[in-house]
Amino acid sequence: MAVTLEQAQRVGYTCLKALLRFAFMVANNLVAIPSYVLYLIMLQPLRVLDSKSFWYIEGVLFKWLLAMVASWGWWAGYTVVEWGDDVKAVSEDEAMVLVNHQATGDVCTLMMCLQDKGTVVRQMMWLMDHIFKYTNFGIVSLIHGDFFIRQGRAHRDHQLVLLKEHLEKYYRSRNRKWIVLFPEGGFLRKRRETSQAFAKKNNLPFLKHVTLPRLGATQVILKTLVAPQENGTPAGGDAVIKESKSKGLQWVIDTTIAYPKGEPIDIQTWILGYRQPTVTHVHYRIFPVKDVPAEPEALTHWLYQRFIEKEDLLTHFYETGAFPPLQGQTKAVSREMTLSNLWLVGIQSLAFLSGGMWYCIFQYFYHCLF
Repeated sequence: MAVTLEQAQRVGYTCLKALLRFAFMVANNLVAIPSYVLYLIMLQPLRVLDSKSFWYIEGVLFKWLLAMVASWGWWAGYTVVEWGDDVKAVSEDEAMVLVNHQATGDVCTLMMCLQDKGTVVRQMMWLMDHIFKYTNFGIVSLIHGDFFIRQGRAHRDHQLVLLKEHLEKYYRSRNRKWIVLFPEGGFLRKRRETSQAFAKKNNLPFLKHVTLPRLGATQVILKTLVAPQENGTPAGGDAVIKESKSKGLQWVIDTTIAYPKGEPIDIQTWILGYRQPTVTHVHYRIFPVKDVPAEPEALTHWLYQRFIEKEDLLTHFYETGAFPPLQGQTKAVSREMTLSNLWLVGIQSLAFLSGGMWYCIFQYFYHCLF
């Protein structure tokens, strides 16, 4: 089939745009990530004198870095529409966020749609696959205190022990509030067949758009971060428990990401921008943590129910192009998530100015020494 001139021009334009976007992303990473690290090295005395202020500044820098990632998709026309409960109402409380996982672009989508949720981004902790540690963003996540979990049955028990220790050491000491995890333990396309076989064997629902979640990390987070009076009976029965500085985990936010036609965006598309502008839909449901059971069997059932509901939500979305209304509502209400282009340009400019500043500083000391 012959290629027309118009088609050739379109392909050429797409390739040129992708090349320019890739070059910008590389330059962005080369100035932003080293600047983040160097700023925090310079602020180590503050960490000793006033740890709270240090982690506040680190959180602001972390949010800016995530905003830069969000900008790559935003400027390519990859926007977000939100449905369900308004999570801004609980943005200052501690919450665990459960997300379905379809592709690498899920993380980028969350980086974008959480930007306008108050202090959430700078005070959040991510649970992600250990391979992410070896990416360009790995050093940032290590410093921020995210947890890298190794998948596989052989590592599972040890990883849960490490997760508990990590939460006890870093979550409250760094004033974290939201913790984000993907309970399915992998991408939909990789786990669907195994999950369906497990469901058939155990007389569980057949799921196409999500997979059955794994309990381990969710259970550890609840046991470690929920205040005793929130989940289960406090020791001492009716004894009055003094309110601690932290109220503990208060909410579980069930988050469902849906892509048009079930075609997820991956990180390559997010960076290169070769896909046509796409609206990703994100649905939230908020559950009080006091309503989440603590016992393993009951918690497993509760978690399975959330993903069965996700299956129904996604089935409805793929059939109608919209999520169904919440219980008690007659019509589903959507909210278009927006970012300020001026703010994004300002952050990007600050990153490049910082890179130039550090370059000049190193040049100065180099000439002084040699």
